[in-house]
Amino acid sequence: MHNARVPSALESNPTERRARWTWAGSIEVTLLAVCLFWVVSANRLFFAAALHGSPAGALGRAAFVLAVGSGLVALHYLLLAPFAWRVTAKPLLALLLVATAFASFFMQHFGVYLDPTMLRNTVNTDVHEARELFSAAMLPHLLLYAVLPLLLLWRVRFVRRRWARALLVRLGSMGLALLVLVAAVMSVFQPLASLMRNHKELRYLITPANYIWSLAAVSGLGTHHASGPKKAIGLDAAPGPSWAVQTRPRVVVLVVGETARAANWGLNGYARQTTPELAQLAAQTTLINFSDVSSCGTNTETSLPCMFAPVGRRDYDENTIRGSQSLLQVLARAGVAVRWRDNQSGCKGVCDGLPFENTVDLNPPGLCSDGRCLDAALLSGLDAQLSGAKGTQLLVLHTLGNHGPSYFRRYPPAFAKFQPACENDDLRQCTQAQITNAYDNALLYTDHVLATLVQTLQAHAAAVDSAMIYVSDHGESLGENGLYLHGLPYAIAPDVQKHVPMVMWLSPGFTADAGIDLACLKLRAAQPASHDNLFHTLLDLLDVRTSLYAPDWDLLRGCKRAVPASAAASSASAASTAPR
Repeated sequence: MHNARVPSALESNPTERRARWTWAGSIEVTLLAVCLFWVVSANRLFFAAALHGSPAGALGRAAFVLAVGSGLVALHYLLLAPFAWRVTAKPLLALLLVATAFASFFMQHFGVYLDPTMLRNTVNTDVHEARELFSAAMLPHLLLYAVLPLLLLWRVRFVRRRWARALLVRLGSMGLALLVLVAAVMSVFQPLASLMRNHKELRYLITPANYIWSLAAVSGLGTHHASGPKKAIGLDAAPGPSWAVQTRPRVVVLVVGETARAANWGLNGYARQTTPELAQLAAQTTLINFSDVSSCGTNTETSLPCMFAPVGRRDYDENTIRGSQSLLQVLARAGVAVRWRDNQSGCKGVCDGLPFENTVDLNPPGLCSDGRCLDAALLSGLDAQLSGAKGTQLLVLHTLGNHGPSYFRRYPPAFAKFQPACENDDLRQCTQAQITNAYDNALLYTDHVLATLVQTLQAHAAAVDSAMIYVSDHGESLGENGLYLHGLPYAIAPDVQKHVPMVMWLSPGFTADAGIDLACLKLRAAQPASHDNLFHTLLDLLDVRTSLYAPDWDLLRGCKRAVPASAAASSASAASTAPR
């Protein structure tokens, strides 16, 4: 007869067995532990930058780090304590632990700052762009800084208190945290105040306070972002005198590039010829390259609305820009037929209320797959549209261009000229040379798309007066100084994120009708320009009159001669000799 094993008390009591892996603690202690964990694990970049302004000597630096670290723990405690109670504490902390792990990964991996602009850019990123940012390198980071803390958090049993005592303890802990914060700041006030005054962007490295603040700003909390309909501008917009004598359709194509930087643009003298087809057009036709152009921002969410605003970077006011209509509505009000065709993540509000097309919906054969299209899809059906063109039109083509990190996905195999090219969504798995090769291959493809567009316009030059402007929205970092992608605050962003390529092409008929002196314009193209010029140059190019027009910002100003009304008839013969 076998003796049956008697189970231990722990084995026979599931409640006691679970209790072995749980800890009793107060919400206040748990909040403090999580805040301390964040300061230590998610703020490496902040402390590295802050130490540049810390006192000299090992002891002084240690005291500075201790004081600032204590202040950050107290700051985050004060941010969370009003919202973390028995029912809400664990879900709130779980959400922030995951979000902070993601935030710290992208900050440390790509060198980004989580300011309101970057958060807005992130919120408006489509699923295809977001998918490319995820990589295998993220998994260990998430396991260590999100999954493990979550497991520990979920094993904490909060001590129960009567509501009056719980409120008293909470208020007391917040008062103590406030005292710690004040004491910490005062102990290092001089170096800290100087640092934050001279480098305001560092506040957006304090995690998770950076994305909490920025998310509140993006959502409109505590800001003056306009709600409801946008303010109408250019109510006096009207056709100019050339419209009355216009004998042929006038079509302007504006190509908004994505993430192309001037430093790698062949026409600007880059060591590699990344624009061979445009270079041939520049030698044979009226293609003009603007070699020194500055963007309004370092990301699409900032640059796109800004470049269609009457006042951009020179007097930047985000609330005014986002709360007002754009150049496109002004042109439409004057009678220009405006249409937006998109191969990216939308027009960011600048084309609201106007005809909009998406390349994925057009789905031209051989150019689209998995919800993404190559930029040549933007030219689908253009030949037929030019054949039936009437009146004055503006077509805006929003390219996918060099959108990172997956540069290798932006071009077909025929344009993989520079090798070996990085074919990994995680740029840190590639050398800088490989990243540059993939980036330059994408520029080669942009060159081809633009040259094809110009050739299509040339083919219709006898019947349609046309013009093309290409300008990128912002530049890109390719690993220089450990920085990747784009989106750094403008004040500290490197030039490669702010200097962009720009070209202009005019058909002979358009040049003659508008009275443009190309030799003069080529001289102007060698001088500095910016996104601020676009609004006023397009008003002139399309001959739309409005009090918003600022002649000093018109790139054509000073390069136009008076054209008599009779010139309209004679320009038709000039157009017939256009290169085919």
